[in-house]
Amino acid sequence: MKIYLKKFGTILISRPAGKEAFLSLQPLTTDVKLGEKIEIDFEGVSVLTPSWADEFVTPLKNNFGDNVVLLNTENPSVKATLETLRKSRAA
Repeated sequence: MKIYLKKFGTILISRPAGKEAFLSLQPLTTDVKLGEKIEIDFEGVSVLTPSWADEFVTPLKNNFGDNVVLLNTENPSVKATLETLRKSRAA
């Protein structure tokens, strides 16, 4: 399964919007087979905040673990946000 985040917008900034995006994805995740990769593609996203990502990426990682693969994470905003999430999980 591949998730193109730009479908949710190019500026992903609020916790409620992240939660809404995650909830809208739920019907599709019920069809994910055991061991299937879930690719989250950040291409086209210009701004990503920790609050949005925490509501969208974190639950996917919690539910599917290492099967979640992050693509096109070179954008400085995306990179910084993902690093923030990694640090908060390690704490």
